[in-house]
Amino acid sequence: MEILITLLVIGYLIGATPFSLLIGKWFYKIDLREHGSGNIGTTNTFRVLGKKAGIIVLIFDMMKGFIPVLIAILLEVDFHVFLPGLSAALGHVYPIFLKFRGGKAVATSAGAVLAYHPLMFFILLAIFLLTLKLGKMVSLSSIICAVLFFILSLIFWDPLLIGLSFIISIVIIVRHRSNIKRIIDGTESKITFM
Repeated sequence: MEILITLLVIGYLIGATPFSLLIGKWFYKIDLREHGSGNIGTTNTFRVLGKKAGIIVLIFDMMKGFIPVLIAILLEVDFHVFLPGLSAALGHVYPIFLKFRGGKAVATSAGAVLAYHPLMFFILLAIFLLTLKLGKMVSLSSIICAVLFFILSLIFWDPLLIGLSFIISIVIIVRHRSNIKRIIDGTESKITFM
């Protein structure tokens, strides 16, 4: 029980670390919360700080989910190893360091999936890239993959992951409420590099 609590706390704190905000302030003298969408996630980093910073933040945000799950796997814990990844995703969305106003947990969740189930990750990545190529909207691709994550957990029949993926999917969809409205209205931002 102690190791579970420890890994959940570690996962949350890693997830709550706002790498995009730190990189923006340290290297660009820009507070991401005051530019673009105001979100501290990877997509806004790409839009405001550019490709180099965006790629670095994407890697860091994925590592937020990857590392806690990998630690649980290496320790051969007696609970579901994806739990610390969920904790990291929730830390990214509700960071204690930023008054619980964080990102949307897409990259952090992806990192957790990569550590836990690489095949599922690459299926989701392929769908993400395909829908991004066709729809040109990161938000739409993220929402589709959130739903697909839950569906894949049913197909691969991982009972506890079904519940965990459902929670992550709901969190990601809820965090994209304003994007969903803009998609419906036809005003959602589109990417130009694909």
